[in-house]
Amino acid sequence: FILRYQLPCNPTTAFLTPALRNITHPLTLDVMLEGRPREIYRAAQLLFDRVEAGVLEAEALLTEMMRILIAVRDENRSRLNTLLTQLQVDQADLPLAVEDIIQLMEQHLNSKGASRLPVLMIAAVYDTIADHLGERILDLQSHNAADRQTGSLGDLEIALRDDDNIVTVYEMKLRPVTLSDITIALEKLKRTGLRPSNYIFITTHPVAPEISAYCRSIYPITGGVEVVVLECIDVLRHFLHLFSHLRTEFLDAYQRRLLIEPDSAVSPSVKEQFLTLRFAAQSGRRTSQL
Repeated sequence: FILRYQLPCNPTTAFLTPALRNITHPLTLDVMLEGRPREIYRAAQLLFDRVEAGVLEAEALLTEMMRILIAVRDENRSRLNTLLTQLQVDQADLPLAVEDIIQLMEQHLNSKGASRLPVLMIAAVYDTIADHLGERILDLQSHNAADRQTGSLGDLEIALRDDDNIVTVYEMKLRPVTLSDITIALEKLKRTGLRPSNYIFITTHPVAPEISAYCRSIYPITGGVEVVVLECIDVLRHFLHLFSHLRTEFLDAYQRRLLIEPDSAVSPSVKEQFLTLRFAAQSGRRTSQL
């Protein structure tokens, strides 16, 4: 129902809510929930209590919830459509320079709630150059799903165009990559028996020299899998300079992937921020041409 009507709430199960997943008794008013913001959880308990006491009809509560969700959904859509319209009528004659795009992507990565963005950035790279590489992206898994649940090796899996065998795996981290992360990756490879050519960690933080050295040292024991840790912006910079003639196509591919993500994976505010940043960058480019 949530997916069908694109309502702005999490379509997955309650296990994602730490305050609720271990509750095994009725949510009466004397139960203290640990979720944040606490006022939201307390308000929900009060509503449940009023329904239980017969003061509030369950149907009326559900109807009001649907009304608010639809209103928020439509408001989010309206804001996005306004920003998209601005972009369409303000396309600068001169494309953004590679370093302008890098700055734009860095700013977007600094958004609150940006954990999904590195996946979308690398996916957009492959969307742009897939025909040149003869490779394709396998379907992206849900942002909130664990690898063990989905059976996937990482956040992004790449296969040859006419083959389902995985050749490259990407795992994204919005923190420094640790030895433990690499150990877990090796365990996944051992458990699944899969042997991609590359297992690439993408991080938004600097790569420690000892991590790079460890990755080099384990090649003989991985069965031929190259494990490497790279910084997200470094990867983007290299790609965009190497394929500078496709830099606008990359930006468009990233925007498409961003906007079709469920709001539970990328919030409307993060989507709006990208469109606002791109509009500002393109407007600045146009102003400098005058």
